[in-house]
Amino acid sequence: MSKTTYPIVWDLDVFFKGGSESSELRRHLNETKERVGTYAKSLETFETPTSASDADLVADKLEETSSLIQHISQAGAFISCLEAQDMSDQKAGALRSEITEMNALYGSAFNVLKQKLAKTEDRVWNELLEHEQLKDLQFVLNEWRTQAQEQLSEEEEALISALEVDGYHAWGQMYNTIVGEMTVNVNGEVLSVGQANNLLSHEDPAIRQEAYEKLEEAWKEKENLFARTLNHLAGFRLNTYKKRGWDHVLKEPLEINRMKHETLDAMWGAISKNKDTFVEYLNRKAQLLGKEKLEWYDLGAPTQKEKKKLSYDDGAEFILKHFEKFSPKMASFAKRAFEEAWIEAEDRPGKRPGGFCTSFPLSQQSRIFMTYSGSMSNVATLAHELGHAFHSYALKDVHPLNRRYAMNVAETASTFAEMIVADASVKEATTDEQKIALLEDKLQRSVAFFMNIHSRFLFETRFYEERKNGFVSASRLNELTDQAQREAYRDAVNSTSPSYWSNKLHFHITGVPFYNFPYTFGYLFSLSIYAKALEEGKNYEDKYIALLRDTAVMTVEDLAMKHLGEDITKESFWEKGIELCKHDVKEYLNLTK
Repeated sequence: MSKTTYPIVWDLDVFFKGGSESSELRRHLNETKERVGTYAKSLETFETPTSASDADLVADKLEETSSLIQHISQAGAFISCLEAQDMSDQKAGALRSEITEMNALYGSAFNVLKQKLAKTEDRVWNELLEHEQLKDLQFVLNEWRTQAQEQLSEEEEALISALEVDGYHAWGQMYNTIVGEMTVNVNGEVLSVGQANNLLSHEDPAIRQEAYEKLEEAWKEKENLFARTLNHLAGFRLNTYKKRGWDHVLKEPLEINRMKHETLDAMWGAISKNKDTFVEYLNRKAQLLGKEKLEWYDLGAPTQKEKKKLSYDDGAEFILKHFEKFSPKMASFAKRAFEEAWIEAEDRPGKRPGGFCTSFPLSQQSRIFMTYSGSMSNVATLAHELGHAFHSYALKDVHPLNRRYAMNVAETASTFAEMIVADASVKEATTDEQKIALLEDKLQRSVAFFMNIHSRFLFETRFYEERKNGFVSASRLNELTDQAQREAYRDAVNSTSPSYWSNKLHFHITGVPFYNFPYTFGYLFSLSIYAKALEEGKNYEDKYIALLRDTAVMTVEDLAMKHLGEDITKESFWEKGIELCKHDVKEYLNLTK
């Protein structure tokens, strides 16, 4: 048993005391809002650089920009934590609206800066980038310049930012409000939709089926409302793209993730060619559950009773032990996170489902949210979120503007950490039953990345194409979802979840479009990093940290070539990672003959 007792509830008072009633937070928000106003005003008189002698002025404005980003992010992270720890905290909801509006004001001003910098003559621009204060920011400044050159005028982009508050972000908030008020009655108990979703992995098939059917009914009842939110979110994006002259819906998400379309095609191409093995796994799972074919509600069902349970303290020690084998620095960092109450893991009602990691840039700390119930899957999730936190920690000494890495590489660091723990748990299993249960946990993640997320990508791509021609009805959205799931799962499931378009929060997030393929990218990309770490052991630690430090200052293609020596626009790169997952399937099939 563990000799150390770690806090299981996070400490937020170190940032702002008093939760959603915090006077410190109120002062921070008021001061930051005033600074945003001053920043916006100053940009009215900020002139496009005309010579290299303007470098100091540009550098000063970038420092002001950097400071504002950090102050807004600090407050936003705190509010996210408040919302997650207590879904009934209405004050936190009001604070969310306030920070959204502040973000829009800042975003509008920031666009003005980008537009003015973009007008700099090429010769002057190149001279500016050689200036001592700007040299390290070349990648991000060139990225801003390209973005601005592809956008509308300052006035038009400012108008779009202003309209986003009530005409775009508000639809995402409306979705969250409706879902937050929904309840489902399963097995005689009134549950939130998050709690009911958790029952889809219940050992009892009758409870799984009832949860699935009640959830489908609940989403069906509200589908016309959700069809509105989704259509208006997509409509706003498409109209914005059209005004800017962007002809492809994937242009923005690919640019956000700093990746080429051919890289995305290579990844999905490799996955599509290698699905047979995973269909075989799903068919074996159906046999073990006594069925010819899996139902949708069987996908997360256990075929073995996983007897191994770990207390939170023992789970923490397991993570620290195995992190140490790969990276003493990562282990030391994780120990600090455990000891200093960076993690909210208590299993209690009223919390938001799921897990996340958020960064507090002014404090150079992170906070991790999850609900820990003692399973090895929980331990892997905890490691996953610690991977995110370590990524931010690895970047603490670089310029704040060089820390803004994209979602696809964010998922790389987290999945790498998760892989260390998931692999170790399988190797340390003491019985075949335990090993099967742990392998199944790994394989469910592979199926999620290769099939579930593929179905989301197929659905969203096709939905956006149809949305160009007008409103897409709820019934049509159900059809598109059913088609995408059957295609992505290769008909390995007997039933689908037609309501998935409405019940998956990711489709309704306004911060990032196409909140799906970066997960699969991060999963497979991290497998290549993990393979190198296995080869080199602790010798790989510094190389791994160097890779993390580059994640926000180059495209993913350049990152892979520099640190892995791989061309990720080729299917052969992605197939290497898929092969490792196929090895897990073969071991599972062998153990379950």
